Amino acid sequence: MSVEEGTQEREERESLALAAAAGIHRLAIPTPFMVGRVNAYLIEDSPLTLVDSGPNSAKALDELEQGLAALGHSIEDIELLVISHQHMDHFGLASILARRSGAEVAALGALAPFLARFGGENDLEDRFAERTMLRHGIPPEIVTALRAVSAGFRAWGAAVEVTRPLDDGGEIAMRDRTLRVLHRPGHSPSDTVFLDEQRGIMLAADHLIAHISSNPLLARPLEAEGDYTGPRPQALVTYMASLEKTRAMELELVLPGHGRPITDHAALIEERFRLHSRRAEKINRLIAAQPRSAHEIAQELWGNVAVTQAYLTLSEVLGHVDLLLRDGLVVEAEEDGVVRFQSA
Repeated sequence: MSVEEGTQEREERESLALAAAAGIHRLAIPTPFMVGRVNAYLIEDSPLTLVDSGPNSAKALDELEQGLAALGHSIEDIELLVISHQHMDHFGLASILARRSGAEVAALGALAPFLARFGGENDLEDRFAERTMLRHGIPPEIVTALRAVSAGFRAWGAAVEVTRPLDDGGEIAMRDRTLRVLHRPGHSPSDTVFLDEQRGIMLAADHLIAHISSNPLLARPLEAEGDYTGPRPQALVTYMASLEKTRAMELELVLPGHGRPITDHAALIEERFRLHSRRAEKINRLIAAQPRSAHEIAQELWGNVAVTQAYLTLSEVLGHVDLLLRDGLVVEAEEDGVVRFQSA
């Protein structure tokens, strides 16, 4: 183990101990996804609250039960289940947990219809993604394969009814604390963070992660009904605006949805901004050399990635192209239904 790794482990233990002293306990739940384990958080307060659940799998349920038991609780004890956003590794077990415990289910009000209509909403998401991929140069055979992969992943999620819709800027009042509800879209349209203002502790889900930059994944707007054919959402532009709001806050500790706690959120956000600036500059140089589709840019940056990563890398490229479009450095040119970007 390197000195840096040893320092990180010590800081992680100290941060988790600080959170535990405030009654917030991390439960790292296994997922089938490349990101690895997802962090659910048990808040020992009244109501007994679980923030996020892990994916819909027997292994995730078993480890969640073991983690709760180690803290002297069971699923049946949970009184409030809070969902941070629309990705299935964070809410897949919510329906099972709510049924077994009778807990209220709280989530951003605008997210509630998506969660209630999970299957149908994912069909619409897949159609939106398919149109986006074809428009930006991903070959049809890859699009078809990715659609099949997406359909196979759906078992990790399940529809759940939100019984307590939350408003941006609203509160979750408990006996010993109040959580401020803050909508921070970007990584997904529904990203919501929960701030314990008294203690300066933020439960951030995937809004900010220490070891990786959260991917601003292209998705239909929350308010969209049916097939969405409007302007392409600018996920990275939206995400950076959300990060700016978080950077301005005074926080003691950020508890993320994956990996270790964050003790200097402002420095990490500055690092993320520099990363996005460098990547946008690199993409600008590629476009200056030759007009390219977003898929062609992704291939230049990462080569022929696995089919399961094609939409992630496309979202990453389009996010940074949006920064260049915003700054007037590139323009879109469409030919035969495929968009290519060229220098302005």
